[in-house]
Amino acid sequence: MVSDSSDQTQPLSEAITILQAIYGPPSQGGFGSAVFYDAIPPGADLEPIALRYYQHFVGKLWEQYGESAWMSAWKQVYVRPPGIQPNIVAELKAIGDPAAANYVPILLLNETDDQAKAQQALASVFDDPQVTNLNVYAIGDGAAMSGLLLAGCRATGETTILVSLLD
Repeated sequence: MVSDSSDQTQPLSEAITILQAIYGPPSQGGFGSAVFYDAIPPGADLEPIALRYYQHFVGKLWEQYGESAWMSAWKQVYVRPPGIQPNIVAELKAIGDPAAANYVPILLLNETDDQAKAQQALASVFDDPQVTNLNVYAIGDGAAMSGLLLAGCRATGETTILVSLLD
């Protein structure tokens, strides 16, 4: 089962709250963006967790268009190497996959008045020294919709998933 901030017994950190204010709270909208927060077992593989939240976000559209459509774009486009100085904005800008790289300016809100606020919110969450795993995945329906999913996990198992999917 996918949980979100509404089922958490402890309050969300201010950084997660700000990230949700910018990118949206947990949703099954299948379009736009949403931020999920969960606690997973420390050291768990992030990919199945990320995939579960991707499917949850897409909601009814997953069944409508079929898993094969939604999985056609799914691929890991970045893994933060151990021991580097975290810088989520620079890391996103350095993604080598051309299709995923095209989506980075949209995710960073480069063409909006909220660019600095969005990038600071991303850094506050994903550059935290306690984030031990960070994976970025390309997502989409294989046709009109594409985007990115960021999954960051702290050593404690606290996990933040940002899904952003647009046409």
